[in-house]
Amino acid sequence: MASTDSQDSDSTIERILDNNREWVAEVTAQHPDFFTNLAKGQSPNLLWIGCSDSRMAVDVLTNTQPGEVFIHRNIANRIPSEDVNVNSVINYAVKHLKVGHVVVAGHTGCGGIKAALSNDSAGLLDHWLQPIKDLYVVNKREIEALPEAERVDRLSELNVIRGVRTVAKLPVVHEAWNEGRDLQIHGWMLQLHTGLLKDLNITISGEGQIDDIYVVK
Repeated sequence: MASTDSQDSDSTIERILDNNREWVAEVTAQHPDFFTNLAKGQSPNLLWIGCSDSRMAVDVLTNTQPGEVFIHRNIANRIPSEDVNVNSVINYAVKHLKVGHVVVAGHTGCGGIKAALSNDSAGLLDHWLQPIKDLYVVNKREIEALPEAERVDRLSELNVIRGVRTVAKLPVVHEAWNEGRDLQIHGWMLQLHTGLLKDLNITISGEGQIDDIYVVK
């Protein structure tokens, strides 16, 4: 059994490496200077904060090329205000890359959200998902009023909405707005059954859209 598993793993790796070589050859044939230009630097105008789910292939879903989207992904696309990892990404994207858009993206059927709605232990993930459980408790009446099949996706949407509001409260975002920059924060949901991105229409583009107590001068 171990030998078979090892062979399957080796086959997967070789297939990925072969795919890479084929892709490079195809791109180079069409655009000889593509990788030379790519190596010179990046200037993306969009930061994508999404779930680690393997089905959220950002460049494929958005039909974008390398260098167009700056990406951060984690389980259930959480944005803890105290998390150094996600905040470092946001800081670099906003302050140094000077992106014009931040997208917080969830998706239907999210396994992390399902786990948060369950009483079963998810091990280390229990700590990571605790704030999503808290979000459920705050919105329990709304969520429980929905058919069971819709509850995970609604909690996913609420998690995205909270993420957008969290990003809008960050000092580095306020710094950009104070500089007069056009920085917009969006909330989207990927509909896995159609492949389409759903705009939740909760875009925040300035301090006038958040409570005064969070405004950083």
